[in-house]
Amino acid sequence: MSLTSKKFTPFISSIQKMALYETKARIFLVGSNNTQTKFRVLKIDRTEPRTLVLIDDHVEYSHQEIRDLLSMIDMGNRPRPRNNLGFSKTVSAFGIVGFVRFLEGYYIVLITKRRRIAVIGYHTIYKIEDTTMVYIPNESVRIHHPDEARYVKLFQSVDLSSNFYFSYSYDLSHTLQYNLSPPKEIRSTFEGVPSEGDISEGGGNVVLGIKAHPNYKFVWNSFLLKPVESVFHPDWILFVIHGFVGQSNISLFGKSLYLTLIARRSNKFAGTRFLKRGANYEGDVANEVETEQMVHDASVSGFHQGRYTSYVQLRGSVPTHWSQDISKMVPKPPILLDLSDAFSQTAAEHFNQLLRRYGSPVIVLNLVKKREKKRHEGLLTEEYLKDITYLNQFLPPMHQIQYIGFDMARLNKLKEANVMSRLADIASIAVSRNGIFRSFPPLHVHRLWPTQSKPEDEMESKFHDCFQQLQNSGLYDGRQTHRRQVGVTRVNCVDCLDRTNTAQFALGRCALAYQLYALGVVSTPHVEFDSDCVRMLEELYEDHGDTLALQYGGSQLVHRIKSYRRIAPWTSQGNDIMQSLSRYYSNTFSDADKQNAINLFLGVFNPQESRIPIWEQQSDAHLHRGNPFNLKMAMSYTQWWDANMLRYLPLPYDEVIKSCSSIVPVSPLEVVVDGYYEFYRPFEFTVVSDLFGITISHSVRDFMPNNCGTDFSPFAVRVRPGKRREELSSKNALALRNPSLTGQSSTSSTASGTSTESEDSSDDEMKPFHSKTEEKTDKSPENVKPSITFADLLPSMKQVYGTYIHVPHRNDIAIYRKYANMAVSSCVQPDLSNANGKTSTYKRLMLVQQSAFTIDNTLQVTTPFVGKSSLDAYFNYCFKGRKCPLSINPSDLNLYRRYTSGKTISSARERRHTTTASRMSLNNA
Repeated sequence: MSLTSKKFTPFISSIQKMALYETKARIFLVGSNNTQTKFRVLKIDRTEPRTLVLIDDHVEYSHQEIRDLLSMIDMGNRPRPRNNLGFSKTVSAFGIVGFVRFLEGYYIVLITKRRRIAVIGYHTIYKIEDTTMVYIPNESVRIHHPDEARYVKLFQSVDLSSNFYFSYSYDLSHTLQYNLSPPKEIRSTFEGVPSEGDISEGGGNVVLGIKAHPNYKFVWNSFLLKPVESVFHPDWILFVIHGFVGQSNISLFGKSLYLTLIARRSNKFAGTRFLKRGANYEGDVANEVETEQMVHDASVSGFHQGRYTSYVQLRGSVPTHWSQDISKMVPKPPILLDLSDAFSQTAAEHFNQLLRRYGSPVIVLNLVKKREKKRHEGLLTEEYLKDITYLNQFLPPMHQIQYIGFDMARLNKLKEANVMSRLADIASIAVSRNGIFRSFPPLHVHRLWPTQSKPEDEMESKFHDCFQQLQNSGLYDGRQTHRRQVGVTRVNCVDCLDRTNTAQFALGRCALAYQLYALGVVSTPHVEFDSDCVRMLEELYEDHGDTLALQYGGSQLVHRIKSYRRIAPWTSQGNDIMQSLSRYYSNTFSDADKQNAINLFLGVFNPQESRIPIWEQQSDAHLHRGNPFNLKMAMSYTQWWDANMLRYLPLPYDEVIKSCSSIVPVSPLEVVVDGYYEFYRPFEFTVVSDLFGITISHSVRDFMPNNCGTDFSPFAVRVRPGKRREELSSKNALALRNPSLTGQSSTSSTASGTSTESEDSSDDEMKPFHSKTEEKTDKSPENVKPSITFADLLPSMKQVYGTYIHVPHRNDIAIYRKYANMAVSSCVQPDLSNANGKTSTYKRLMLVQQSAFTIDNTLQVTTPFVGKSSLDAYFNYCFKGRKCPLSINPSDLNLYRRYTSGKTISSARERRHTTTASRMSLNNA
């Protein structure tokens, strides 16, 4: 079924508030919408000790009907003598996380507190603040087990109030590009799905409410929803992601541009730092995180009318079978290759997934060290490069995996190196090849700017030719009003923490420039480091890296972006040492329990009475890696990709065959699809100070310095001491003694950024990406900028405001005194006593404006008096204009004739006199 020509919008869940009522035999979960006008009821049996019995009648109740139902249940469960159990409300909630069972009965996990964390158009993203677990079976039928309490404690050690997010209307498990793409077919397990004829009959004032399938790879409560997902009404289902969500407001002279960062952590092969390395047989890698950077115009919120841009990148471990021996307590455990994969099947499975989800080209940015004195990380680089070389020989040249190697840690130790400049060059290449997603046609302002961006033009022409070729072949019939991102850049180091986060920031900075250019707010796709906009982006990526590092490594980032920019203050060295110690302690003593909790939460391990408890098992490798003999052995060693996928490249195959669970034609004003009503909530009062638009991070309030002068643009460069490291020469920077200005790396920890390799070795893979600007700066001493002086810190008034304050002229002072005296005299002055004890009274000077009106100001004017004779004359004038003029008196007519005849006779006489005078003058001549 082709649905590309229809306008669709996601359904808004009608269950956003819940109340849990308990009786001895049942639990009643009553869900309602925000206005409490529509209700649904879920019944859970409490008499079964180990079986989950649910009843969802799929009936929608009104407010009066639900009151009658609850009153009836209350009447039937009134407490009797010797029985204090009745009908009572125990929990108020905002959603269901899921159901879980260990060794006794089932528990229900409910969200009891939430907080708005971001908005995307009309859609709101919430962060879980608190949850509660309710045991379902009644105590009278409960069968106790000694290990139940320990499993419950282990399950609850996964803190759901830490970086878990959900939305009632927006699919957080997919990218913005996927969510805005039209579905191609309907695949549903529910009844009542309309046919193609029903959808086609909808008029012009009808939209298609859509319920899409989530990407279960990033849904962390998929195991908890598995027992009920096929039974519940879709409004009960709430998909939760784990990772990071941050948003800031780029204020462009009052116009708000929302910068959003969403990180989705994969639930496949998930775990902690040293316990989850490499990949499993299905191609799922450890610490896989999809990071999406959105920029949209917040002044127009609708998806169909608004302007939205996004850029997606990926991080993940090296996709091969490797691990680290943690039996010895050493800072850097040795790297071990666990399995020899001659035909690179694990890497093939992984890159096949990437080609399906993102399209081509897939760009690999490998930050793992290549040359070392003691061979350590180099093992991974050799294995990684061997796999990519093997896989590329079977792919068409235009869709091959593109490998970029960059020994970032070694280069950072060189005195004259500039890491961020190299990363900027690599980012420019990667973003220009993948492009960005844009939900609107190109703006007309791009044609008016005199200088166009060459990479931007190349991307436009490349995507247009690609889509035209697919349309001509009949493989794709999508809309061409927007531009898609094709392919993805995959970044990795050993831990995918410090170096990876800095490289992702460089990619995000380059993509941000193209996003702002697409929105028409900058004339060229370039933004400076020390602008408020990039500082805001840097802080978002710092929070992004800290959050993911805490989840995977046990501590915050050790090597930050400022460390690689060489502007980190020397006082940060103590903090880096503490973070290194915290990471080492977490990896050594607490990672095992954390890994067991993750395995239990994600359903990797299912407790059973006949099974060894999870805390007694020596390893979980058999749980994650699976059995290699269960894989699809029919896949060829040469054709390692899906056959149908190659026809649609470079488009993402999953996006081309997008399906949904339900599509219903509805009016745009229906509550289930009315995003305006859901977002602005006119049915409730809100304190202005609590509005999300007020509390969000703001570029003017939180990032713009107080001494910015008159330039309030978020793209203006704010020069600060030691901040312009990228544009200063290395020798000039090293001449400064303050460590905060010299940029000496303030970390001496044993984290992933440390290096023991030779610094004088060369790396051929980095030469093609050497910055031309940096070479010119190093070779031309005259181009070296001088050091920052006191005059740079305190600019003159002429530089800031464009003028000087001069001593006023004597005539100007006299005029000013005149008006000042008039102002003083016109005011009532108090009586003052002089030295003689007499009082002197100031006379008030009354300034009266001469006017024909009694009141003459901008607020009121009095109409002047008009006499009767004047009115009669005006009325006669108007009457003569509307009617024919009166007849002329005969005497007046004769007088006019005599006047005209007299004028004619006098004119004739004058002509004869003139003629005679002319003749006489000629005779005399």
